[in-house]
Amino acid sequence: MDFQICYQEYLTEIESYLGGLFLSSAPYHELQEAMRYSLLSGGKRIRPVLTAAFAQLFGGDWHKAVPLGCALELVHTYSLIHDDLPCMDDDDLRRGKPTCHKVYGETLAVLAGDALQPEAFAILAGAEGLSSRQRAEAVAVLARACGADGMVAGQVLDVQGMSRTEEELRLLHSLKTGAMIKGAALLGCIAADAGEEEKTAAASYADALGLAFQIRDDMLDVIADEKDLGKPIGSDKEEGKNTFVDLMGLERCGKLVEECTARSKAAIQGYAGSEFLMELADSLATRRK
Repeated sequence: MDFQICYQEYLTEIESYLGGLFLSSAPYHELQEAMRYSLLSGGKRIRPVLTAAFAQLFGGDWHKAVPLGCALELVHTYSLIHDDLPCMDDDDLRRGKPTCHKVYGETLAVLAGDALQPEAFAILAGAEGLSSRQRAEAVAVLARACGADGMVAGQVLDVQGMSRTEEELRLLHSLKTGAMIKGAALLGCIAADAGEEEKTAAASYADALGLAFQIRDDMLDVIADEKDLGKPIGSDKEEGKNTFVDLMGLERCGKLVEECTARSKAAIQGYAGSEFLMELADSLATRRK
């Protein structure tokens, strides 16, 4: 199937699932409005797409994987809401729109993020079409990806300025960005009830993809148009944070993105039906936003 057609098929189901969440008219409906505001603000949905694609690659019904990928997307959204707060990066724009705290105030933005995280685990715990073992494994994978040894740990290193060397920066982003990308891939494996060999291949693909994704992100913070990017450019430099571009320069960053993308593709090239994931890696390496 054509890459764009396949991507759109995944995306349509993902958006449909997310659009059906948090529609209560309860007295606290403004909380759900704030949650939906950030959750449905656009984006490429790379993480749930990875979940669906890996489920399909390893012989599963990718439709059953969509709730798992969307659960991770809820956690990703909570992290963005909190990341934009004045106590963190203090950003006014996200995906070309005012950030959650700019629209709903800091208190409600904090609470919206707080609410998205447990709702994600509720989705995993009640996922249909999976065994109790698969659901428990999915909960554990997401907890590791976003917890104290995953995404949150990376955020701590970020706010503490632990980006003085390339080694420190690699560790920071392997936790802050890479852990969730790997978690998305592994959730797809769980939905397909894949074996350990397949999980290892998926993790290797995701590790390399996550690094390429972050380096490209740092490059775009220098070369992209702010309107296309949908958020302020150069914000990391203003906050005194080092990026891969600061440490290595644009040319070396570009070469490293190519190397990481090649490693990512090599991890899964032996599996029939891996064309979509290989093309996804290429598209992320050259994205403009």
